[in-house]
Amino acid sequence: MKSMLYSIILTAMLTLLVSCSNNNDSVLPQKDLNGTSSYFEPTDPKGFETYYKPYVGYVGDPMPFYDPVAKDFKIMYLQEFRPNQVGTYHPIWGLSTKDAANYKPLGQLISCGGLAEQDAAIGTGSVIYNPTDKLYYTFYTGNKYKPALSDNGQVVMVATSNDFVNWTKNRTFYLKGDTDGYSKNDFRDPFIFEGDDAKFHMVVSTIRDGKGVLAEYTSSDMKNWNHAGIFMNMHWDRFYECPDIFKMGDWWYLIYSDMSIYSRKVQYFKGHTLDELKKCSDPLVFPDDKEGVLDSRAFYAGKTASDGTNRYIWGWCPTRPGNNNTDVGADKEPEWEGNLVAHKIIQHVDGTLSFGLIESISQKYNIESDLKVMVKTEGIIENKGNYTMSGYSYALFNRLNVHNKISFTVQTTTSADKFGFSFVRGTDSKKFYSIVVNPEANNKRKINFEEEGKEGKGFIVGIDGYMFDTPPDNTYNLTICTDNSVCVIYINDNVAYTNRIYGIQKNPWSINSYSGKIEVSNLKVSYY
Repeated sequence: MKSMLYSIILTAMLTLLVSCSNNNDSVLPQKDLNGTSSYFEPTDPKGFETYYKPYVGYVGDPMPFYDPVAKDFKIMYLQEFRPNQVGTYHPIWGLSTKDAANYKPLGQLISCGGLAEQDAAIGTGSVIYNPTDKLYYTFYTGNKYKPALSDNGQVVMVATSNDFVNWTKNRTFYLKGDTDGYSKNDFRDPFIFEGDDAKFHMVVSTIRDGKGVLAEYTSSDMKNWNHAGIFMNMHWDRFYECPDIFKMGDWWYLIYSDMSIYSRKVQYFKGHTLDELKKCSDPLVFPDDKEGVLDSRAFYAGKTASDGTNRYIWGWCPTRPGNNNTDVGADKEPEWEGNLVAHKIIQHVDGTLSFGLIESISQKYNIESDLKVMVKTEGIIENKGNYTMSGYSYALFNRLNVHNKISFTVQTTTSADKFGFSFVRGTDSKKFYSIVVNPEANNKRKINFEEEGKEGKGFIVGIDGYMFDTPPDNTYNLTICTDNSVCVIYINDNVAYTNRIYGIQKNPWSINSYSGKIEVSNLKVSYY
């Protein structure tokens, strides 16, 4: 009763306050923002729209699904409250969207069980529609509160609905790992997909004989499941969370989140067939020269859905303890939960994948900003909005808005030229935050995150990007989308980098040269 009352109160709060989430502008005191370039301390609003966060709480582990009945995307997610109720936490809440840029909250869909029930706390799962019985199925992880030695700490459970609004838990379906030789306490994150064999397949992240594996089950009706053995052995000491399997064109893909503290990034494997896909990690064969990495550590638990034309991926961008941009959890878990971030899946001709900007998100930023250079150092030549930068130099631009899209092209002279851009950079800032496109060995590049300035810490361990090839023509087309403190960067439809940077909105920003010579053109800033 207490758990139900707690959920009812919080749901009512969200309903009453959701209209407030449409106003993302920070409350600002009177200040000459247009004529100054000193640091200003803005605050994030309670709710976000483009990179969604509910007015109350945060988004954890998204479970996206394209609804063939309603013809829209539904994104279930684990609702995080701060603080959570003891023992019973992460009920499944939901959103709907037509375009992955604007969301309609659906509130709580599947509640947590009681303290004595198997799903006292809920973990990640997946959603699928069965046209035969016209039911939606959500398979999810049931986490037992303080399990005894005889209990299963984690099992796979299911709830069904005929309208995606009212859900009924199946109190007799409990898929247990130890029944088939897997761990009874690490058996989670079920994902359902349809194979080429006209069967439903389920993969579950688990452990067997001390080694991480994906277990496989098959079914013809989604009610009775047969163990089909190990789908994939996980490489090294890694554990693949939140698996997602789909076919795109001529390729099968597995997208997963590596929970290792040494990686903790969304990665993928590919194969021409399911059998080929299963063999990618034993022996280990990465799908590309980026080791299959798709984003930074600030995009996690990514899972996909497709409407038949576009495939998008949703993950969460973590908050930072105390709004500290440098506390990124390099040697520990980052804060669990945050904002919902969506990318478009781009499939290249060789079958490799990357993340790109979703067109509907890009189109939201439909008001062009007036650009003004506030500070220009030596080493810069400006010509009709284009900039030649040499050595260490930078151009500081006027303040950004709350939601910004920045695009520009950088042409480097050589593969060794170093450049980047900075946020939260007032003329009086003792520290500010820079994205550096850093030259690496073997003609590679990598995005680094740095806290610069007199009091800056320099390179921030744990939130750098991944190695990628230097473009053959040394041309970098950059697009940056910000929604308050969430910042998402794309380069050449080949590189994506997500981060949380508090203080971007209403502060100046800069484009920087660190060494060599670069040409900056096509600079445009827009907002909504």
